[in-house]
Amino acid sequence: MSKQREIRLNAFDMNCVGHQSPGLWAHPRDRAWQYKDLHYWTELAQLLERGLFDGLFIADVLGIYDVYNGNGDAAIRQATQVPVNDPLALITPMAMVTQHLGFGLTASLSFEHPYPFARRLSTLDHLTQGRIGWNIVTSYLESGAKNIGQQTQTAHDVRYDYAEEYLQVIYKLLEGSWEEGAVLRDRAQRRFSDPSKIHPINHKGTFFNVPGMHLCEPSPQRTPVLYQAGASSRGRQFAAEHAECVFVALPSKSLLKNTVADIRRRAEEAGRDPHGIKVFNLHTAIVDETDKAAQAKWRDYRNYVSYEGALALISGWTGIDFAQYQPDQVLKHLHTNAIQSAVETFSTADPHREWTVQALADWVGIGGFGPLSVGSAQTVADELQSWVEETDVDGFNLAYAVTHETFADVVTWLVPELQQRGVYKQAYREGTLREKLFGEGDRLTVPHPGTGYRWPDDPQRVAS
Repeated sequence: MSKQREIRLNAFDMNCVGHQSPGLWAHPRDRAWQYKDLHYWTELAQLLERGLFDGLFIADVLGIYDVYNGNGDAAIRQATQVPVNDPLALITPMAMVTQHLGFGLTASLSFEHPYPFARRLSTLDHLTQGRIGWNIVTSYLESGAKNIGQQTQTAHDVRYDYAEEYLQVIYKLLEGSWEEGAVLRDRAQRRFSDPSKIHPINHKGTFFNVPGMHLCEPSPQRTPVLYQAGASSRGRQFAAEHAECVFVALPSKSLLKNTVADIRRRAEEAGRDPHGIKVFNLHTAIVDETDKAAQAKWRDYRNYVSYEGALALISGWTGIDFAQYQPDQVLKHLHTNAIQSAVETFSTADPHREWTVQALADWVGIGGFGPLSVGSAQTVADELQSWVEETDVDGFNLAYAVTHETFADVVTWLVPELQQRGVYKQAYREGTLREKLFGEGDRLTVPHPGTGYRWPDDPQRVAS
């Protein structure tokens, strides 16, 4: 196989019991029930750093999966992403026990005003010394919208119009409110900051009016590394314009190849380097010393998969109540107000494959929508390399079947094999998360639209 660029790995987790493998919390070696204990997370962070993972990508939802049978009973019974705690509080203690691991925080801009949220981002970036990323999501659960006082979930594409203005406010606060050199720390003159270099943003828009200045001094990255996890057509356009990393969950190489190519094409049309955006696909790897041992582990895991929990997840993701279908029924495309790319992926996007409800539940049962690789380190490394070579994807967000076991197996078996092949780093780069990922400085780079909100004399500014 020809030499490839470096494969990037994130771990994919959530501050809950059952994340992407419904029912596996009942496995005797699974530790997910400890999600509420700090040592669970600090031990995971140290494990991932030993494996030179780029980051821990922390998912989140505000609301429950209550589409299946029209209520949340199945999700509650199977611990399908409920109970779920806030992800933000995890990051600072994990940063204290690591030096390099990045942290991708999922936070919905639909449910929090940008002014206090910008302060939270700056605080985390300070406390982690620049190891923060923000996964920008618009949220899709009707239950979440209703619990914060909305009558119903906003239409899919309108959520992205809202997101565009939300980011304008964030960029103005993080990039433009404090000029370079605004912080003096001059003890002799008793001047900590220069008021002439700190500015109110005076934002007046369709959704937000934010007159004031940002409350925080500039953090190491100012704007955290920007992730985006929407793969619909509107989501891809948003990603091409704003994202530095894109997270997708596609089950086949043909679908992933087309999506990656489309994101890179749109980025180029937006004036950005198409390969300056790193694309990660969801993937689950069950690894052991031999193929036989890994297959046995996989068969053991399958005994714990919850069909009900899988359909509760899929119903929530797609907005379709799968309780109304028989297991052998074939999916047909339906327009919904939830994750449109999820509906398309398993209905019309791949004309060469038909999905029944049972097949979809089986697929999602371990690792969610992404593909599953089972085998020795050599077998799984071959598979990951083939995905990179054939689809142009940059790396993978690795889900777990059993935690922390799945990640420990990757660190023990797979990482050394990838390193031996010369497709995985031997050490971290120094610097912030942005520098580790891109090697181009710790701030957003021209021509990213966020750089247009800096002050005119800032050398790292694109003309607006």
